[in-house]
Amino acid sequence: MARLNRSPSPWRWAALGLAGLYFLVPLAASVVFTVDVPGRGLTFDAYTKILTTDGFVTSLLLSLGLAAVTIAVVLLLMVPAMVALRLGAPRLRPVVEAVCSLPLVVPPIAFVAGLGTVLRWGPEHLSRTPLFQTFVALQNPDFPVVLVLAYVVMALPFVHRALDAGLAAIDVRTLVEAARSCGAGRVQALVSAVLPNLRGALMNASFLTLALVLGEYTVAQLLGFRPFAVWIVNISGSQAQMSVAVSVLSLLVTWLLLLALAGAGGRRRTRTSEA
Repeated sequence: MARLNRSPSPWRWAALGLAGLYFLVPLAASVVFTVDVPGRGLTFDAYTKILTTDGFVTSLLLSLGLAAVTIAVVLLLMVPAMVALRLGAPRLRPVVEAVCSLPLVVPPIAFVAGLGTVLRWGPEHLSRTPLFQTFVALQNPDFPVVLVLAYVVMALPFVHRALDAGLAAIDVRTLVEAARSCGAGRVQALVSAVLPNLRGALMNASFLTLALVLGEYTVAQLLGFRPFAVWIVNISGSQAQMSVAVSVLSLLVTWLLLLALAGAGGRRRTRTSEA
């Protein structure tokens, strides 16, 4: 049968054009604001001074470190749990889905208020116990572990959705049984048979978690820490152009990561289809 060539609908191009304007116009206005200085014309000082600004490198490295640990922890928690649900407890999937969706229901301000109450209660009532040092270590400003715990909870809805979609596209039970029949243990079957087929889902979950950590402000600010998002807001009062320049660069880096992720997934699908 001859393939029907259908030209794209004008409404589709109109919708895409409006969506592009919605995203590109604010970005273009931000770029113009950072390079157009009244009385001086075009200048890129706002971008060239970023690396030498106090706190930029420290806050960025802190956010990247928090993101890396958060990604590792949430995947170590969710991947075995999601695979176990598929294999042995499918009836519990709605319960796990509801629990993982709770961070979308609880406002961040209420979440951080609860965290703050617990962090204040611990040192007051456990000052004479070994747990006192645990609360101190959780709030170490050099690397606040409490932020990792908070970000893990906040990332659960996104990681759950990404992994659930990835697991729905493969036959987990058949893969595990085939690996076990070849002599692999449970952990080895998970690592060698299931994880390679979840590469796309793992990348999506990692990217969403990275974007969440880099852009999160409320929890870090109210708990008194200074990662990258908090640093941007703090310098916005005295160096507005530089704060917008940093935001533009952060957005561009995020887009580049998304494009790289999409390109890697496309190349992998092409190799699979050719094989």
